Amino acid sequence: MARGVEWEIDPTLDRIRDLVDVLGEPQRAYPVIHIAGTNGKSSTARLIEALLRERGLRTGLFTSPELNTLRERIAIDGEPIDEERFVEVYEDVQPYLGLIDDKHGTRLSFFEVLTAMAFAAFADAPVDVAVVETGMGGTWDATNVADGAVAVITPIGLDHTRYLGETIEEIAGEKAGIIKPGAIAVLAQQQVAAAEVLLRRVAETGAAVAREGIEYGVLNRDVAFGGQQLRIQGLHGVYDEIFLPLFGEHHASNAATALAAVESFASGAPTRGEVDLEAATRIAPGETYAGGDAGQLDPALVRSGFAKSSSPGRLEVVRTGPTVLLDAAHNPAGMAATVATVTESFGFTRLVGVLAVAADKDVAGVLDQLEPVLAELVVTRNSSSRSMPVEELAELAESVFGPERVHAAARLDDAIDRALGLAEETGEYRGAGVLITGSVVTVGDARTLLRVEESR
Repeated sequence: MARGVEWEIDPTLDRIRDLVDVLGEPQRAYPVIHIAGTNGKSSTARLIEALLRERGLRTGLFTSPELNTLRERIAIDGEPIDEERFVEVYEDVQPYLGLIDDKHGTRLSFFEVLTAMAFAAFADAPVDVAVVETGMGGTWDATNVADGAVAVITPIGLDHTRYLGETIEEIAGEKAGIIKPGAIAVLAQQQVAAAEVLLRRVAETGAAVAREGIEYGVLNRDVAFGGQQLRIQGLHGVYDEIFLPLFGEHHASNAATALAAVESFASGAPTRGEVDLEAATRIAPGETYAGGDAGQLDPALVRSGFAKSSSPGRLEVVRTGPTVLLDAAHNPAGMAATVATVTESFGFTRLVGVLAVAADKDVAGVLDQLEPVLAELVVTRNSSSRSMPVEELAELAESVFGPERVHAAARLDDAIDRALGLAEETGEYRGAGVLITGSVVTVGDARTLLRVEESR
């Protein structure tokens, strides 16, 4: 598929709409749970899919970007479609691509083609429900030719400002476009500016709404070996003794949002009507939402579904002695969550970072978040053409960390080796760690170099 890069947005759905039309509108062959946001989209999507599959439904899952293989983006029943099927789906779609290109005078993008392939693969399977993550944005994202029965908005922050807008309000407005009339909007905790935009969209469309901290949320969480133990207030009851094999408050929040999305999909949501634009409070520990238990999911299925869940590349432990963590955080808000989780869940006495990040990100903001927890930092680049040059990244890092704490390596494999050596300098292997971060591409490259088993 020699087509335009997927991060270039052309704000129109005309091409993808024409493509799915000639394919018979496969995105309407099953209900869709649609997910947008800045951080936590993929993790939340995987958690939703895990719960749906545990309930006996055949699932489709479309996420982006991939860690190791493009086929990861299109998964059926939790497994990436195999190579033969991937080729078959492309060959089914390919005859129509030229027709659409010629009609519009602009070639369909790589992401538009891949999105159509996912919709077609899910229709052919067939799946009972598709969990679809936006690529970037919402209103003009190619996935938005689908009308989600449930629209999930994960936390919104400043990212992709070149394409989505330079303010939280502008970005929230773009993400809000996935909320359609008659849908159920499940809104993770948001900054007030973003919440106001999202709730205005809810009011305009007449959608139902479920808000983290008001209709649902995490009541209690405790750090546990290999993850955390949760008590979650759902829309229809309280779910106790949930083990989540993911670290951090942000993943607990993602789990609560995923649970609310599945409850909404299964049995409806809070009452439609006017929403309170001023509401921004959290559920206090022990406080419950008086929604009743008529639509409550089977707590045993919720526990087993979450216990089997995973989110590769999101604070993933891939080696011990010293501990090596991979995390795809690529903006200041995401990195803040990563740093908080590392501090809470890992007792490192010495942590060394490896950073390769895209040049169009808020790199200074990412470095500011990392500085308090890293003893030393090795800067490098990943396999993406967007990766910031090592010399430029080193200069920025030195302005934050000081020259004596920053090391540069031209290649990621050399950077990892250098970081392992720096982490082991004290000889205290049990307290030493290496955090490899800055991009999904960085994590994917590191998984290949470290020979981590292919992700689901």
